[in-house]
Amino acid sequence: MASSLREKQIASLRRMINLNAATGSTSVGSDTTFSVLIYDKHGQDIISPLLSVKELREMGVTLHLLLHSERGEVPDVPAIYFCQPTEENLIRIGQDFNDGLYSSYYLNFISPISRQKMEDLALAALQAGCQASIKKVYDQYVNFISLEEDMFTLKHQGSEALSYYAVNRGDVKDSDIDLIMDSIVDSLFSVFVNLGQVPIIRCQRGNAAESVGERLDKKLRENLRDTRNSFFTGLGTDTFAAGQLRPLLVLVDRNVDLATPLHHTWTYQALTHDVLNLSLNRITLVEQDQAHPTARSKTKEYDLNDADNFWATHKGSAFPDVAAAVEAELEEYKKAESHIKGLKADLPGDDAIDLLSDNTAKLTSAITSLPELIKKKTEIDKHMSIAMALLNSIKSRKLDVFFETEEKIMGRATLERPLLEIIKDPDCGSPQDKMRIFLIMYLCAANMTDAEFNEYATALVEADANTKALLYLKRWKSLMKMTAGGGMSEYTGGVAKTVSMFSKLMNQGSALVVEGVNFVLKENKLPLTRIVDHLMELKNSEEEKEYRYFDPKLLRPGDTSGAVPRTRTPFQEAVVMVVGGGNYMEYGNLVSYAKKKSGTSNKRIIYGCTDVVNPEQFLDQLTKLGGEIS
Repeated sequence: MASSLREKQIASLRRMINLNAATGSTSVGSDTTFSVLIYDKHGQDIISPLLSVKELREMGVTLHLLLHSERGEVPDVPAIYFCQPTEENLIRIGQDFNDGLYSSYYLNFISPISRQKMEDLALAALQAGCQASIKKVYDQYVNFISLEEDMFTLKHQGSEALSYYAVNRGDVKDSDIDLIMDSIVDSLFSVFVNLGQVPIIRCQRGNAAESVGERLDKKLRENLRDTRNSFFTGLGTDTFAAGQLRPLLVLVDRNVDLATPLHHTWTYQALTHDVLNLSLNRITLVEQDQAHPTARSKTKEYDLNDADNFWATHKGSAFPDVAAAVEAELEEYKKAESHIKGLKADLPGDDAIDLLSDNTAKLTSAITSLPELIKKKTEIDKHMSIAMALLNSIKSRKLDVFFETEEKIMGRATLERPLLEIIKDPDCGSPQDKMRIFLIMYLCAANMTDAEFNEYATALVEADANTKALLYLKRWKSLMKMTAGGGMSEYTGGVAKTVSMFSKLMNQGSALVVEGVNFVLKENKLPLTRIVDHLMELKNSEEEKEYRYFDPKLLRPGDTSGAVPRTRTPFQEAVVMVVGGGNYMEYGNLVSYAKKKSGTSNKRIIYGCTDVVNPEQFLDQLTKLGGEIS
């Protein structure tokens, strides 16, 4: 049985494409049903990181089209619809009924369709006279996007509707907040339907996370009470659901830590997201031929997922380690290539036919290994291109300086070079880089005088930075001090050091050469990781007391505001959900924490967020919020 959340979602999609019958072999054969797949933009985002075009074809999908695109008639082929049950989508489906585009319709809704909308759909089918062609209507409960085995997000296209800006903007209405909260709850309910477990919920008080916690508790409780239609009865056990222990759901508001989303990072996946805008496990690179600088540049798209062995192994590694690994892989490939070329020279002449059989085994082995070798070469070329693009950005923007300085700020260490000097250095970073590092300093500083703040603000204006974000964070920090008395969560852990890195990280010809890089990356335990640690291990801390406790399985919930956890056994599984945007730094930090804990117990953590934002996108949201303050 599929064990991870991602595998479960893939199984649901395969079953849907198989016309909701049990999934069998995916190869095209005599019993394969050929079909047309029609999806909306959200459906496209869900499928994109999970199933390739090749895999869809193997399952018999001959065409895959957007619902709101121009589509022609395709007779004698079933049409599989995969979309949200929105008014706009249902009107378009009704139009398809009227136009008689397909001979049979299998309607699959990402989240449940309401009774009223179901009746409207039935009326549209009756008016078009195609009710006999509608074979099945399904609620799929897959309203989330799986990016990794242990990471999901709720939205990609249209993610601004669930963003930090959407929740915190000045003119937001209660009705807008209700829609956002209900959308998040709907997606989280889908996550736990797929996991087949009812979580114990812990949520931060006094913010959006608390509202999500209350609503999700109510929704789970109502579903459990409806024994005939409950999703959580009679489910088989698997790796997540096995045993008596239930998963913990930790709901956290983005406001608990605004510094990490702005941080310059150093791990491969997070750096790719920051610099190259990794999106739905895909990046677009513009490559210029160095030998012919006047020639037109080429645009290439690369998929980065666990099917790529190098990515799966090194995505959480520090960038210099990745550069060294690319170089090592290239050397290994060259040796294998030389070995195959050497076989030709070793072949005997016409006068030694009897020796030919001795070389047959070698040649057979070489031919068998060729496809694997070609795949490896493609992988190496891809990561060489990505590493070169990252290295060029690191050099031109001096990202190592920002990374090291920010690590020291977060680790409360003494700065070797004053921050004001970095901001005033015209050769050091972009205006956005300078704004990001100052905001981290401001968020992490216990106190900063108005004179100091104004001096930094003036320097940032002179560096061409948009300083509107300062207005928002100044007001935000004063509010935090009034309500919580503390502001930002504390950072703990060591400080990373880069020792004369760029005299060692050099671009020579077409190869990345890494010579004796003295690189230490001490794992900072980010605020989110520390919160998860406290709640999973049931540590008796002030922080733990700040989180409300909900157990949807309790018949009488009682006073959940002061509820004390009934179990005193540390949790082995957790789903961590950040309301207001997440990032790959927090994901990587939680993965490292779970690995470290696996020595004593088999911890498993799934990281989720309303949307995945890189630092520049998050800075843009803060700038928009600042722009609303007159």
